[in-house]
Order: sequence, then structure tokens, then C-alpha cells
Amino acid sequence: MMMILKAKNPHFLLQSTKPPNDKTHSNKHKRKSIPSVTVCQCLLRNSDAGKLVHEFDPKVPVEKAVTPPSSWYTDPSFFQVELERVFYRGWQAVGCIEHIKDPGDFFTGRLGDVEFLVCRDEKGNIRAFHNVCRHHASLLVSSGTAHKASCFVCPYHAWTYGLDGKLLKATRITGIQNFNVKDFGLIPIKVATWGPFVLLNLDKEISQLEADINTVASEWLGSCSEILSTNGVDSSLSYVCRREYTIECNWKVFCDNYLDGGYHVPYAHKGLASGLQLQSYFTKIYEKVSIQSCEGGLMDRKDDYDRLGSKALYAFIYPNFMINRYGPWMDTNLVLPLGPRKCQVVFDYFLEASLKDDKAFIEKSLEDSEQVQIEDIVLCEGVQRGLESPAYSTGRYAPTIEKAMHHFHSLLHYNLTND
Repeated sequence: MMMILKAKNPHFLLQSTKPPNDKTHSNKHKRKSIPSVTVCQCLLRNSDAGKLVHEFDPKVPVEKAVTPPSSWYTDPSFFQVELERVFYRGWQAVGCIEHIKDPGDFFTGRLGDVEFLVCRDEKGNIRAFHNVCRHHASLLVSSGTAHKASCFVCPYHAWTYGLDGKLLKATRITGIQNFNVKDFGLIPIKVATWGPFVLLNLDKEISQLEADINTVASEWLGSCSEILSTNGVDSSLSYVCRREYTIECNWKVFCDNYLDGGYHVPYAHKGLASGLQLQSYFTKIYEKVSIQSCEGGLMDRKDDYDRLGSKALYAFIYPNFMINRYGPWMDTNLVLPLGPRKCQVVFDYFLEASLKDDKAFIEKSLEDSEQVQIEDIVLCEGVQRGLESPAYSTGRYAPTIEKAMHHFHSLLHYNLTND
């Protein structure tokens, strides 16, 4: 679960933060690293997961391809390999700059087994750390805590850390030997931002915390960075609110539902469908991004309520982040894996500044969005139950509209089979 502290207007920026230029994070007491390539290879060899990966062939064209087997969505060993090869590598969206606008603001979260803490320090730099005390492994900031901080005090034994991660105080350690306070700062995580979003990268060593700005954009978005920013995905929008949903389905089920090219919309989302010209639905595939777009159906509407506007854009950023830009709105969906058959979806809503004080419009728009989410939850949980049934093994793609889903599965296969 993500925990947020503040919500005000961010400034558009693409930046990467640097670690402090000191010996706070000595390699002498280096963190237990995210499982290495060798560990992942052993997991693949020594479990059913390795066999399951190869039950899907991305080289088969979508017209002839079968979907990944149901075991991709149900097998615990497969889920563990996914965490290590998909989520503990590369840039992952974890939150919004909005939540760390001022010095002392912070939020926490969890990705797989990684508990993290993101904050803005006294100098205005964005920092990220493992949210684990170096004394006896207590979570430093517990879920549900929501305070602006000048420092972080462990609730267990009151070891205290600065916003820069340095250990400021270790209580009652008289007589301890071979202890250097500089070796026991919080373990940092590589952090960067793009537009209004905060990104973490869990696959780099401490010495590689600094990231080139252009490299971050290229690795996360490929050639889509400019396309998204020119289509209104930026920090000029006002932050509205966050909503979270825990869903009884594998994280990929929610992604698949998003990536079916609007296939399910006229059948499952009749209210949403009435505001879209579904015959105009179009999908374009990029390196790690797919963009679905659709013309709005309410361009000639005369009343004051038009949530969807003249065009809707739905961008999926591999592996688990969605950006939806429509009318005056932008909302993002972050799908967090909680287990083989459970995920959490975090929605953040943004709105054009001219409408940020229109409470009636905001309330009505959020109600309509909530209805779509409720409908999707029913669909996704039903699919998960079907995947667990002995009646289903693999399915097929609708070639003209489910290309983005096939692309997603192919990227997964690549991550799971390449070091």
C-alpha cells in the first residue's frame, strides 16, 4: 500500500537524484542485494517456473498465437520469478512528485518484498531508501503513519536517521565494538522523476545511484517520452486525489483487461461506451509502451458535463503503469503485485487547473470513474477464478484489437528468459 503525505501542484521536471558525496553508505556493510541473475537462473531451472515460461512463444504472430497458460497467473513459483526478473529490474513508477513537494514530505510503499521510503530532504533533493532500520530490521515508517518529518525515528529502539539517510543517533549502544556510524545509514535506492511521476530502480548497486536524465527517459519510455508530454501528460495538471483497490486477481489479469483494445468496453462499461466512438479505437506499439486512443463521442454535447472530451488516450508503460488522458482529466493506474492471485491498483487523479475548484464536476467525474472500476473488478476477479478452473489452459487473441496484450506478454517472456 502506498502512503501519501501531501498533495499540491508539482512542477514539470525530469530529474535524477544523486547520493550524498560521503561515506554514509560504505560498501563494508552493503545491503543484501536483490536476487542476482544466478539466483534467478537457479529458480528457473529448479522449479516449474522455467517450464511455464516456455509455454508461450512470442515469435508466433498474434493471428496464430495462443495466450500464456493459466499457470502464469496462478503458480506461486512463477510469481516469485516475476518479482525478481520484472519488478526488481529497470525503472518502476511508485508515486507522484505531488506527494513530496516540500522538504520533509515523504511517502512509503512496497514492491514485492522491497519496503521503500521516498522523501525530499532539507536541500530539496529527492531521496529513496529501503524502509528498514539497520539495527534489527524494523520498518522505519509503518503503514498508516502520515507525518511531515524532520528525521525518521525507528519505532522499535529509536535509532534515528536524517532525511539524507545518515544515522544520527543509535540509542544505548555503550560498549559496542567495531561500529562506525557512517556504515549504518539507510540503504539508498536509485530514484528519478519524469513529469509528475517518481520512479525507482532496484537493480543497480549503490555505486551506480546517479542516473543520466536522458537515460532514465529512454529506459522507461523509449521513443514515447515526447509523444506523451505533447499529449498532455505533464505536471501542469492539478492533483485531485488518490483511490486504492485491492483485487482478488493476479496483477497481469488487470493489465490484460486494460490492453484488450477496448474489446470489453461496449459489453461491460455501457456508461463509458456511450461517451466514446469505439469504431475509432486505435492501438500503436512502441518499445515498452503501447498507446490506445479513441475519439470521444460527446463532442457536440451542450451541457456542462463532459468528462471524456474529444479524445481519450490510454498509455500502458511496461510492466504495470497506465496513464489515461481524456478531456480535462488524467488518471494513472499503478498495479502492485501482492501475490499470485491478489493485487492492489492505485489510482491518482489529476485535472486541468481551470476546473480544480469545480466541486460538482469533480464529484460527478469521480463517481463515473468509480463505476468503471467496480465493473472492472468484477471482470478481473471472474477471470482469475476461471484461470484457476481445470476447464481453462490457454486462449486466443483477437488479432485486430488485442495487439497490445500480445506485446505485453512478449515483453514478459523476454524479461523472464533473458539475463
